[in-house]
Amino acid sequence: MSAATVLADDAEALAVAAELAEEFRKEAAERDTLRRLPRAELERLSASGLLGVTVPREFGGADVRTETLAEIFRLLAAADASLAQIPQSHFVYVNVLRRQGTPEQQGFFFGEVLRGKRFGNAQSEAGTQHVQDIRTRLARLSDGAYVLDGVKHYSTGALFAHWIPVLARADDDTLHVAYVPRDAPGLTVVDDWDGMGQRTTASGTVRLESVPVPADRVVPHHLTFQGPQLHGAVAQLLHAAIDAGIASGALGEAVEFVRTKSRPWFESVDEGHASAADDPLLIQRFGELGIRVRAADALLAVAARSVDAARADLTDDTAAEASIAVAAAKVTAAEVAVETGSALFEVSGTRSALNSLDLHRHWRDARTHTLHDPGRWKVQHIGRYVLNRTRPPRHGLL
Repeated sequence: MSAATVLADDAEALAVAAELAEEFRKEAAERDTLRRLPRAELERLSASGLLGVTVPREFGGADVRTETLAEIFRLLAAADASLAQIPQSHFVYVNVLRRQGTPEQQGFFFGEVLRGKRFGNAQSEAGTQHVQDIRTRLARLSDGAYVLDGVKHYSTGALFAHWIPVLARADDDTLHVAYVPRDAPGLTVVDDWDGMGQRTTASGTVRLESVPVPADRVVPHHLTFQGPQLHGAVAQLLHAAIDAGIASGALGEAVEFVRTKSRPWFESVDEGHASAADDPLLIQRFGELGIRVRAADALLAVAARSVDAARADLTDDTAAEASIAVAAAKVTAAEVAVETGSALFEVSGTRSALNSLDLHRHWRDARTHTLHDPGRWKVQHIGRYVLNRTRPPRHGLL
């Protein structure tokens, strides 16, 4: 692995993200069609320095604004939604260290991140009562170290990671995060993800069988939710950015297809419109889609600025406002991503449905990614906040 660049500021981070997005876009359809995992692309991402942009300045990072981080994800997702999804957990678990890591843990792990090391995740479990029912156990040994046992699913990034943060319950049932090396004894990553969308995220299974964990690699995650926090807001904001990026990418593909490949409908030709791009009914539909995509982008930016404002003055009220703003952005971006991924075919015509073009990856990626958590509950919390000023709960998914 080559040494990573250490980026200096927000402007440099955005420029690098835009450049990488253009590079990643070129073979996105081929990677999806062949399910060719993006190992080389992730090495480029690591080397670029983008994975280190949220490291605090006192540890040598750029500590970019949340608004900048959201735009990085939107740009990457517009090019390849699978690639954008892989580092989402990386930034979530950098944030865990920012809030709950000791100075020694922060110094070590932030140094790893600035060198381009990637965090994966082993968080979700299948077959439990609900998503917060975590049964993986972190048992303490007599010498103060720990041992991990459990099975995780939907472990995006784990296959490509240098470190895998594992969400587990300690002996007293409180939630902790154990940062485990990818090659730790007893840890197995299985590439068994077969989702219809986001096909190259390798979001498979992690098996943990008596995995040894030193005490200084464990962080008390349950403390994150005691008092005002932005853990869930940042995590959900990145999901919203991915959805907004998918919508933007799908709209861009539709524009290119209609301009260069679509034939005009014969009735449009009879009325004097020689190309599909001159059809007033298509123009109307593209206007509608353009408004929807702009709305998603605008709500994303507003939400990100709300998170930044709360970071500067973290209280129960500012944290609640940030979470609600993110929820509004996430609900809207999810709807727009699915709508635009489907409308691509509506405006482009029959030829756009050819498997060989793989334009359906945008809808498949949107439909798959937006299943992470139900928008209907976000709408509920927004309604309660608007009507009764009820602050949203601190469970990490808002």
